[in-house]
Amino acid sequence: MSRVGKNPVEVPGGVEVKIDGNVVSAKGKLGELSFAATDDVTFTLDDGKVTVTPANDSKRARSMWGTARSRVQNLVTGVSEGYTKNLEINGVGYRAAVQGNSLNLQLGYSHDVIFEIPDGISIKCEKPTAVAVTGIDKQKVGQVAAVIRAYRPPEPYKGKGVKYADEVILRKEGKKK
Repeated sequence: MSRVGKNPVEVPGGVEVKIDGNVVSAKGKLGELSFAATDDVTFTLDDGKVTVTPANDSKRARSMWGTARSRVQNLVTGVSEGYTKNLEINGVGYRAAVQGNSLNLQLGYSHDVIFEIPDGISIKCEKPTAVAVTGIDKQKVGQVAAVIRAYRPPEPYKGKGVKYADEVILRKEGKKK
């Protein structure tokens, strides 16, 4: 039994969920998303709750059960509230700025790193050392944040680089004289 899959997905007010075979689509105040599942799971919608059940007793159906339920939950949360990943930039002279449809990162390289912002994602820089990646698709928000972090991952000696706001960098002791 899937502990995640057993729980139904609550549909909040203002969100409209449609089930067409194995395609679940959600429409809310922030936009519209859809998810096409495999034939191993079935979806039912009754009185504001989406229930996911495995189609048969195979190992694949049981493994896709919890995954499909999580994907539906992410759709509903995304169109109603959205997702945000916060990044921090540490280092002397390291900074970020949004210019039009691109993010300009100065990360200690000889040239600036210019990251084109994809559709469906918005990036804000309240401070030059703080970047907020926002969108309705959880996977896309996480991927964009990971790509930005990968330009200069944090190093363990001084902590310089781009890190997630809630990430803890394990620091190492430097050389001893």
